[in-house]
Amino acid sequence: MDQKQIAKQMMEFNKTAFDNTFNAMTALQDQTEKLVFQFFEKAQWFPEEGKKAINEWVTAYKKGRSDFKSSADGSYKKVTDYFAKAEKKEAPKATKK
Repeated sequence: MDQKQIAKQMMEFNKTAFDNTFNAMTALQDQTEKLVFQFFEKAQWFPEEGKKAINEWVTAYKKGRSDFKSSADGSYKKVTDYFAKAEKKEAPKATKK
């Protein structure tokens, strides 16, 4: 098997593993957020400033999570494009035989 093909398959496996892990982490964070806000609805003693701070924190981590995912997806796209270009360059060589 060609080294480029092996590298491409490894990258695709890595992206799939990353996506699955990221989706699981997102689901866990969203569920935790839901539980925390349900707690706040019942906890009348919790100060409004604390609720506001946690709401800002949730907004910040969601933005960070989204930025991280966009960056990772962009990097994977660059690698995929590299492999596509490499395959196009190799295609004429294979047909010249």
